[in-house]
Amino acid sequence: MLLKFALSEFKSDREYRNVSDRTLAAYMAELDKFHQFCVQNEIINVEDCTASLVKQYLLAAKERGNNPTTVNSKLHILKIFFNFFESEMEVFTPKTNPTKRIIFAKEEIKIEVFTDAQIKQMLRYYQSIKYRDKSLYAYRDYFLIIFLLGSACRLGETINLRWSDMDFVNQVITVTGKKRIASSIPMTDKLKREFIEYRMFIEKYFSDMPEYVFTDRNGKQLTDNALKMVFKHLKAIMNFKNVRLSAHTFRHTVAHRMIMAGCDIGTVQKLLRHSNVTMTLKYFALWGTALAEQNEKFNPLNSLDL
Repeated sequence: MLLKFALSEFKSDREYRNVSDRTLAAYMAELDKFHQFCVQNEIINVEDCTASLVKQYLLAAKERGNNPTTVNSKLHILKIFFNFFESEMEVFTPKTNPTKRIIFAKEEIKIEVFTDAQIKQMLRYYQSIKYRDKSLYAYRDYFLIIFLLGSACRLGETINLRWSDMDFVNQVITVTGKKRIASSIPMTDKLKREFIEYRMFIEKYFSDMPEYVFTDRNGKQLTDNALKMVFKHLKAIMNFKNVRLSAHTFRHTVAHRMIMAGCDIGTVQKLLRHSNVTMTLKYFALWGTALAEQNEKFNPLNSLDL
């Protein structure tokens, strides 16, 4: 099968499986790069793809400066692609599948978080914007920081958040996360107050109430790229050192603060909506001082007269 036709077949299958538009776009963007690499190496049939070719592609990405996490993301998508042509299309067998035996690169675990000073600096920047024509952007992006710190939402969960997802009476936010699974987040009193005030501003700014919480000046839902551009612009203004300015860094910051305050692993996992405890354990492994403090406080040896 021609590789270009294989890509089309895979895309149709993912559309049938109803994967999100964002996920599908990520799949196809990466597979298009792989397709171009194959053509450059005079490979046009999917059956001619080998483990050696895939490794060359990943090595080329590494040489271009891609870190192990990015290289692993590329391999993850290629595994999904070739596994489809093994299990569903029977083009490959477990022995001939070119990605079957390729292992993921070892990643250096480094999770960055914001300091109090950095958070206050970001908020003060938006508070300082007083121009009427930029009031929506200033308040929206100010509230975005408050919301991310109060909810630990992912980028996709944030842009898909609707006003109908807010339950101010019971103080619950319903978010749709990975694999389109809906889950509830408790809303603190402080976040509720900020939400209500922000909603009042939005109601006055727009003649018709937008469907989504975070919108552009026309009341249209922000795209994931538009939200990334918010952080890219803020990064240039703030010029922070040794910390990435992104929605995910806010999630890391939430996890860090909760663990350092002594929160238990089960609560952290639920609030961050990790499907399994593996990622949560990485946080605890990095910021173990909180565990040490809790162990010092509650260890059963403390109550024994030795």
